[in-house]
Amino acid sequence: MDETIRKILADCETWAVVGLSNNTSRAAYGVARFLQSHGKRIVPVHPSASTVHGEKGYATLAEIPFPVDCVDVFVRSQLAGDIADQAVGINAKAVWFQLGVVDQDAYTRTTAAGLTMVMNHCPAIEWGRLGPASESVTRS
Repeated sequence: MDETIRKILADCETWAVVGLSNNTSRAAYGVARFLQSHGKRIVPVHPSASTVHGEKGYATLAEIPFPVDCVDVFVRSQLAGDIADQAVGINAKAVWFQLGVVDQDAYTRTTAAGLTMVMNHCPAIEWGRLGPASESVTRS
């Protein structure tokens, strides 16, 4: 799993954050700000389609008019499988289910479709351990 997490954090630049609104008490708000502060483009996906952290929001993944690398899912496990299927439908590269979000059937479907997937983890927590190396480190 560590290698999968490392790959997503390094390779995915545009993150659609499903469940992101302007509610500052929600985890999605802080995680999106964290990703943005580390050079990632965030795209709010929420029925209200609000602009969050200066980025235009969309009501659904299908409405986003540009490619998305990773779909970061902040919804209940019961709803997450449908979001994973939508991520496949928009040709995302990866799906990330946040802490507490688990759907083994969705994992099976999503990875069978060729997407990389992580469940029950948070990118903001994993960043310090597995995130991209600082720019001062030379990559081979």
